[in-house]
Amino acid sequence: MKKAWFAGVLLPLFTLFPFQAKAQAQCTQIPKAVAFEKLTWTEIEQDISCGFTTIIVPVGGTEQSGPYIAVGKHNSRVLFQAEKIARQSGHTLVAPVVAYVPEGGTAPRTSHMRFPGTITLPPDVFAKMLTSVADSFRVQGFKLVVFIGDHGGYQKDLERLAAQLNVRWQATGARALYIRSYYDVIPHQYSEWLRQNGHRLDVGQHADISDTSLMLAVDPSMVREDALRHAPNPSPAQGIYGGDPRRATSTLGQPGLSMQVDAAVKAIDNARNK
Repeated sequence: MKKAWFAGVLLPLFTLFPFQAKAQAQCTQIPKAVAFEKLTWTEIEQDISCGFTTIIVPVGGTEQSGPYIAVGKHNSRVLFQAEKIARQSGHTLVAPVVAYVPEGGTAPRTSHMRFPGTITLPPDVFAKMLTSVADSFRVQGFKLVVFIGDHGGYQKDLERLAAQLNVRWQATGARALYIRSYYDVIPHQYSEWLRQNGHRLDVGQHADISDTSLMLAVDPSMVREDALRHAPNPSPAQGIYGGDPRRATSTLGQPGLSMQVDAAVKAIDNARNK
């Protein structure tokens, strides 16, 4: 009787082992992609169950960047960087790029909207859109929703949004993280590096040597290099605000990209350890 009872208890346990082993094997596999939009819903569900509970929301923008850089500059750069950050951080996926952001007014036309090639949103619409995006990820099981922004104009909006989400999410176990340092290293640390390496007069605020070098390092097809090399002196009328992009190279862009990735990975690690 005792022997039969012992066998009756162990047999169901033994039958569980193949399923546990299969589940563990699935969780040791590297995801097919870190890009959310390149996965099926079942793959996303599996990734979340295996601990991929951090998602980066890369915020770009569609704006003029002078005559020599394509208007999707911020979108290309932030996606490229987000995927590198995700791979280095581990257990992280990357949401589709947010390409529509506040870029100025339409009546009258202000800021980058004074040039063709720019698309804008009102700040309140931008905030509501990102709130819905973040809630979409939270209800699916993501625990850390990370915002990185490649454009300076909406950094305060992202900071305010993350703070508001964290108040709303207090009882859910999820958190929002805005990484200011991802953007700040470009106008500060990277621009200073360029100045110290022979480009003091080339550094400006927009479509300058830093902007152009970063783009060349990510996707040279987005830069009109032939026109750039034979360009006249840059001016605000061209959409170039300070500095000179004509000596930009992909080699000069690499340190700036590394600074951004390092800053973001550190911020994610710190958030996870709190």
